[in-house]
Amino acid sequence: MPAYQMPDEKGYFGRYGGRFVPETLIPALEELTEAYLHYKHDPDFQRELNYYRITYAGRPTPLYYARNMSLALGHDIYLKREDLCHTGAHKINNALGQALLAKKMGKKRIIAETGAGQHGVATATACALFGLECEIYMGAEDMERQALNVFRMILLGAKVHAVKSGTATLKDATSEAIRDWVTNVRTTHYIIGSCVGPHPYPMMVRDFQAVIGEEAREQMLNYAGRLPDVVLASVGGGSNAIGIFYPFIEDEGVRLIGVEGGGKGLDTDQHAASLTAGEYGILHGSASLVLQTEDGQIRTTHSVSAGLDYPGSGPEHAYLKEIGRAEYVAVSDEEALSAFAWVARKEGIIPALECAHAFAYLVKLSAELPAGSIVLVNLSGRGDKDVNHVAQLIYDRADATSETPQTSSPG
Repeated sequence: MPAYQMPDEKGYFGRYGGRFVPETLIPALEELTEAYLHYKHDPDFQRELNYYRITYAGRPTPLYYARNMSLALGHDIYLKREDLCHTGAHKINNALGQALLAKKMGKKRIIAETGAGQHGVATATACALFGLECEIYMGAEDMERQALNVFRMILLGAKVHAVKSGTATLKDATSEAIRDWVTNVRTTHYIIGSCVGPHPYPMMVRDFQAVIGEEAREQMLNYAGRLPDVVLASVGGGSNAIGIFYPFIEDEGVRLIGVEGGGKGLDTDQHAASLTAGEYGILHGSASLVLQTEDGQIRTTHSVSAGLDYPGSGPEHAYLKEIGRAEYVAVSDEEALSAFAWVARKEGIIPALECAHAFAYLVKLSAELPAGSIVLVNLSGRGDKDVNHVAQLIYDRADATSETPQTSSPG
């Protein structure tokens, strides 16, 4: 394929991306674009950011050879351990970059949206580090599912707003954050947590998260002696996936596979698989593949994972699917819950529910891969935040069936 240079100067990845926002936000987006493009190439900014990545966030994260999984599946499985980052997920990469950029721009107030809470925690952490005021918008349903992360944000000094409108999940939290930004645009920087939103956010978030793939690519060459055959990552908004995919895009022999939340099945309206089952549409400031009704209204979504419970994904993912460079699939809640327990028992690692979706598909994929294949999985977060939620699901089901609580696992 030709050299990959996306987005264009207007923020488009093919027909996806752009800026679909109120006129009052255009000056702020232009200011942000100018500042980002300046600091992206500023050696002092990059040195400072790299200092915090190493000494504060704990980079580089390890590449781990998952021996027990490899023996079980018959292939060499490597995990990129973003769960070992400070705050427990990849979200700190982007939060540190944007918070440092906001400080350079003279912004003193930060707002953010969050679903699973990991982006909210990472943003609150970065704001505490840099002395910035922080307010987080989170769906009321997600606050119940992720109560531990809510307390972490408050402990870090953030004000957390419960969003009760709509489905009370990530979509509605994002809408409320945008309303805040429109009102306070002169003093406030909005740290979007995924590769969604108006230009320059999809590009900027991708660049801050590309450190994952840059490290993993070098580590694979050093440890395995070659690049992987497949790179797997979960996809909601898509930041962890684009972060690990991006440095491999021009390596044509490497399959890139994103795994979405299939919820209760793609044949129902209770899933969050926008790249698998969505259509071209506009959501939260950019054009992408979204889940919508026949008259263009955004559909209600469902996923057992709060971080995947979103009706769209980043425009770059939609573009990569359209040009055939990346594949996108979905797995169900049940499959993800099964994989959640399987990974814990096989490797002594409790993955985030988001990542459990990627592991669930790994089990399926292993049956069709040639012998001796190498698979790289982005373990983008740890599952501490999900343990109470999963335990409640297990006990609720046991109560309903009068059986002993248990979870099944792949072989």
